[in-house]
Amino acid sequence: MTAVAPDDEGATILHVDMDAFFLSVELLDFPQFRGVPAAVAHESDRSVITSASYEARRFGVRSAMAVGTARRLCPHLVLLEPHHEKYRAASQQVMAAFHEVTPLVEPLSIDEAFLDVAGARKLIGPPAVVGALLRERVKERTGLTCSVGVAGTKFVAKVASGKAKPDGLLVVPVARTLEFLHPLPVGALWGVGKASQERLERLGLRTVGDVAATPRAALIRALGEAGGAKLHDLSRGIDPRRVQTSREEKSVGHEHTFERDETDPELLRRELLRLADRTAERLRRYGTTGRTVQLKLRYADFRTVSRSRTLADPTSVGRRIYEEAVALFDALYRPGDAIRLLGVRMEGLGESAGLGLWEPDEEWRDAERAVDRVSARFGLGSVRPASLLGKGPRKTGDTRSIEH
Repeated sequence: MTAVAPDDEGATILHVDMDAFFLSVELLDFPQFRGVPAAVAHESDRSVITSASYEARRFGVRSAMAVGTARRLCPHLVLLEPHHEKYRAASQQVMAAFHEVTPLVEPLSIDEAFLDVAGARKLIGPPAVVGALLRERVKERTGLTCSVGVAGTKFVAKVASGKAKPDGLLVVPVARTLEFLHPLPVGALWGVGKASQERLERLGLRTVGDVAATPRAALIRALGEAGGAKLHDLSRGIDPRRVQTSREEKSVGHEHTFERDETDPELLRRELLRLADRTAERLRRYGTTGRTVQLKLRYADFRTVSRSRTLADPTSVGRRIYEEAVALFDALYRPGDAIRLLGVRMEGLGESAGLGLWEPDEEWRDAERAVDRVSARFGLGSVRPASLLGKGPRKTGDTRSIEH
């Protein structure tokens, strides 16, 4: 497959992915670490890698890996502290460059997006030219590199950008989609994780072409109705999804990785209260509510368990979220359990509803909104529940996320 195809007619979907984004932003300030194994993480063996250089990846270091594990794989790994405000600023510049070539931009995260550039042909040129122009603009304005996949569907464009990494451009002509896809391993198919890959390989399906040659009914028997049908379509280059310029948030949550495995149930409950309050604050800031409370527990042996409860009425009140989360925790926790990570998440999001005739959370809601006003003026954490007083903000391993 050539870097720029002579015929990109119909290949109007671009997937643009920044290269090792967080690390690349840090290297703008620390250029002396270019070309060496480096990663972004807090200086703690219990912290997790958020971004690793391609040099570090050759040693097996990857995102979401514990720093202690990464250092065993690569003893000379350089760690750079994360600075999320810098990543947000760089992301804004990158997304602005995307919007200059097309209004049809669908951000997937802070460092990647899909673009539909069908309408840019008359003003800029064919999709391959648009992709090359974007790479130039991003580099000029931010000093960062990105990889671009150009194809007729979202799925193929995303696979192409991965093949183009780092700092490359790959166009997959529509007519050559199957030629591109079928030699790839089954793990390249969207949604195929380790477990489903092993299941497919046990069936003798090792390439995308093998999946494409398998009857739809057989895949459905092996993977279920939704999974089997989806893989059957993707393996044949079928992906009807279009670029969406607005995305509905499906969940909001926070989680915390402890410096040491934690066995004190009271401390764990206090942490749940902090996570519930932060989750509720974000719900209110976005003007939304959630109906389902999800608790996530990761034990010292890395076993991870999630449990959820659906409320009768949606809420953005931290106290209600906490009550449900701690009930789930109490049902799971056994004395002596060592906990590595706690997480609280709200799912089933929707617009904030007006109060009913009887509103059991009204007093808590009024109090938390008052806290929101104080926090807006004096900063997050300036007012906290009494049980959290004296407990400073925990930065190491503390993460937040919004999933789409």
